[in-house]
Amino acid sequence: MATRAESTVLTGARVVLPTGTVDGGRVIVEGRRIAGAAPADAVALDLSGHWVVPGFVDTHNHGGGGASFTSGSVEDVLKGVRTHREHGTTTLVASTVTGEMDFLAHRAGFLSELVEQGDLAGIHFEGPFISPCRKGAHSEALLRHPDPAEVRKLVDAARGTARMVTLATELPGGVESVRLLAEHGVIAAIGHTDATYEQTVEAIDAGATVATHLFNAMPPLGHRAPGPIAALLEDERVTVELINDGTHLHPAALELAFHRAGAGRVAFITDAMDAAGFGDGRYQLGPLAVEVREGVARLVEGGSIAGSTLTQDTAFRRAATVDGLPVEDIVQAICVNPAKLLGMYDRIGSLEPGKDADLVVLDAGFAVKGVLYKGDWVVDPRVS
Repeated sequence: MATRAESTVLTGARVVLPTGTVDGGRVIVEGRRIAGAAPADAVALDLSGHWVVPGFVDTHNHGGGGASFTSGSVEDVLKGVRTHREHGTTTLVASTVTGEMDFLAHRAGFLSELVEQGDLAGIHFEGPFISPCRKGAHSEALLRHPDPAEVRKLVDAARGTARMVTLATELPGGVESVRLLAEHGVIAAIGHTDATYEQTVEAIDAGATVATHLFNAMPPLGHRAPGPIAALLEDERVTVELINDGTHLHPAALELAFHRAGAGRVAFITDAMDAAGFGDGRYQLGPLAVEVREGVARLVEGGSIAGSTLTQDTAFRRAATVDGLPVEDIVQAICVNPAKLLGMYDRIGSLEPGKDADLVVLDAGFAVKGVLYKGDWVVDPRVS
């Protein structure tokens, strides 16, 4: 059960603020918000030896805790949300996978209700408008060209809660759909694509602003045919998603992305499926069977990687301890940039007075010791 922090002053920790890291810093929580000053009756909580960072934001997530966002009930979706919240993700976008159009439209209406009541931050449609050449864990039989009318159908079905649509923009209707999405304030993401460098540049110029899990499900970087990776990395208008689980990316690929795009254009995502925070076994990802072994999810037929079992705290810890990234850059990638992508940085993504009291307490080894969500301790550092 969550416990309300009420008026609390978190003291002694290394606090990551927009201006940098403060040793022995203070964060004041008043009700559901971060405050600028503490009332006289505020309770002090000593977090010496720990880090305090903003709550994590995940813009690409299919489920967790054994529950699916793509097909589960309300209880299933909430279970998945709770699972990721316990791992530090206080803001989460639910991602779909390729399915029949009518099913996806119905699912969008269902998920929109959970967005409207504040459990989710929006909906991301990953498929069906993707390339059969780079389909990954999507059913080829259900793929279709990104006809703007059909893209509009899904956006309308989401009732204003659609945040992102992943497209293979080289397909017929792709660029026109990018323009449509941009006009409606929905992120057009380039992914599961077989586009050339030139086709990718055209889509970016039309309004695409995100690379769906860069490097994965797209042609590799070539010295004569650089393909989409080079175009997405070089353009200052594009934020690149990275799955930092040690399976989807070699550390050198992650280093390349940070070196070329910079910390200000990277967004860590999980691309998690049901097994995240749950365990190995057999699962369904849309209509496809998935086998999870030793934490790696693959399709039963064909063996393609089928999302991940990643949680954002693991991505954070790996970035700090394996990749050697500065903590400030990790916070940029896992909190600040995705919050800005969602247009929510005025409320989340940093520890500033007036923003939601969403934060994560990490020990010296970057393991989660506390999670505060809108002023309630989901994971209480006093007992964890």
